[in-house]
Amino acid sequence: MAASARVTRNILCIGAGYVGGPTMAVIAARCPQYRVTVVDVNPVRIDAWNSDRLPIYEPGLLEIVKIARNRNLFFSTDIGRGIGEAEVIFVSVNTPTKTFGAGAGKAADLQYWEKTARDILRASRSDKIIVEKSTLPVRTARAMERILEANDKGIRFEVLSNPEFLAEGTAVDDLNNPDRVLIGSHETEAGIKARNVLVEIYANWVPVERILTSNVWSAELSKLASNAFLAQRISSINSISALCEKTEANVNEVARAIGMDRRIGNRFLRASVGFGGSCFKKDILNLVYLCEKYGLHEVALYWESVIAINDYQKRRFVKTMLRVMFNTIAGKKIALFGFAFKADTGDTRESPAIDVARELAEEQAHVVITDPQALRNAENDLASCRMQVTFTEDPYEAASGAHAIAVMTEWELYKTLDYQRIFDGMEKPAFLFDGRNILDHEKLHEIGFNVFPVGEAALKHF
Repeated sequence: MAASARVTRNILCIGAGYVGGPTMAVIAARCPQYRVTVVDVNPVRIDAWNSDRLPIYEPGLLEIVKIARNRNLFFSTDIGRGIGEAEVIFVSVNTPTKTFGAGAGKAADLQYWEKTARDILRASRSDKIIVEKSTLPVRTARAMERILEANDKGIRFEVLSNPEFLAEGTAVDDLNNPDRVLIGSHETEAGIKARNVLVEIYANWVPVERILTSNVWSAELSKLASNAFLAQRISSINSISALCEKTEANVNEVARAIGMDRRIGNRFLRASVGFGGSCFKKDILNLVYLCEKYGLHEVALYWESVIAINDYQKRRFVKTMLRVMFNTIAGKKIALFGFAFKADTGDTRESPAIDVARELAEEQAHVVITDPQALRNAENDLASCRMQVTFTEDPYEAASGAHAIAVMTEWELYKTLDYQRIFDGMEKPAFLFDGRNILDHEKLHEIGFNVFPVGEAALKHF
């Protein structure tokens, strides 16, 4: 590091995943005066961060990493050393939904988080500020404090909540120009002092009026509530899409009318085959579990219905395919255009395409998956039905000889394909199911496709 760039803080992030890696890369790029280290137990992941083939795909991320890597941004598997040297430690480890024991299927699995807390305690030799970056249940900070306070070293720890509000595919822009940064602390002298350290870090590039402060519990709950509200909007418009198809209303026209109401706004009102990603379902289930734990059963049922509608939308999409393709898809080739849960990411966690592909495979269809970034993850997700599924990067190859195409991800690529060429190479009648409503349906119908959008009248030739 250049002599002029004197290190004023040592920052550590434990966890080099979708949140930790990009967040630390932007902090390092924006703040050359800080030494930023990202550690992870997975050496393959760390090797990827130290290469030009990063372990995650985000537009603009590689360029940001290259600005700071080996200048003041470092990736390592030496977790103990990183903890020992750091003043501020971000904890960004995986907190999946439990698959066992009490709360299975709803509660957060905190075993990795607790192990990290104990690692921090074991390796610390000085006071630390611990920053919860993982999405955690409300009052998890108190549990971490109890673990960290159980030391005879005379070390003090202050635990802050700094939830992430990143959208995959736009994470770099979200970090560079956030709507808000939320920092929760205890309203004590020590807590406010620690909170101000984090405010100072973000204030290097985030306008101070966008940096919100609160108590710890409000910050923890805000992340769960934000994702629940966003998912609720998607499920709401998807529920209306089902009604539109029955009444010959157009869900896009309905959404436009709703969105022009300033009290509602137009964000997250696009009907689709359903939402996915690592956060929405997991965070809502966590919220449901917390509500049940505190005896708020009616509140729990309300939020659980958001997931129920999402599952219904995916099942409805497949049922439509089966019904209009003469009640059988056995032996028919169906191409899924896209497998990532959204465009501009390779992430397939909770992608609607997973359930759709599995249901099609159960109906004995031959499913061909194409996606510009997510094929490696798709192969892992569909390992249980590999006899019925094949993969190709080329959408024209995927569609060749197919009876139907289903658009599952809103990649820009799929808007610009030569659909006349695709139609000419398909079995007839050729079906196209637009699960993201991104294509020109009238033009596709003119070419010869039987087009089935979400929440709109079908355009058929029979």
